[in-house]
Amino acid sequence: MDKILDIDNIDLKIISLLNEDAKTPYTEIAKKVFVSSGTVHVRMKKLEDMGIVKSATLNIDFSKLGYDISAFLGIYLEKSSLYDTVIERLKEIPEVVSAYYTTGNYSIFAKIICRDTNHLRIVLDKIQKVEGIDRTETLIVLEESINRPIQFFDKEKK
Repeated sequence: MDKILDIDNIDLKIISLLNEDAKTPYTEIAKKVFVSSGTVHVRMKKLEDMGIVKSATLNIDFSKLGYDISAFLGIYLEKSSLYDTVIERLKEIPEVVSAYYTTGNYSIFAKIICRDTNHLRIVLDKIQKVEGIDRTETLIVLEESINRPIQFFDKEKK
């Protein structure tokens, strides 16, 4: 049986609470889910071992740190077989904060964070020089309107 099927509503509630605020203490989660903090700890270890929970992250307002440009980059590859090679090179560019192998027009869709338009130009130049990239299309973010965790629903209420 697939390990993902070994989770229940308590696991989903724990994930949901931590997804809203990863700094929530296990004791507080335990009270909300009506289990002991030890149970929360054991279940989190299980979810980590299963690969469901990979890490805890911070939600950072990069503009307050001087990074005023967020952009999405559609990347066209010369050949799809170059994906792994290109991704390894993109990992070396710190301004590339996420990248996805996609269907549709682009082979790769990436998000980049830069200080300003001059920094963006420098980063785009680095990316466009990566062997295997045919061309790119840049979409600058004007405003992030939605950024929220997914809401998990009880498995019985499908």
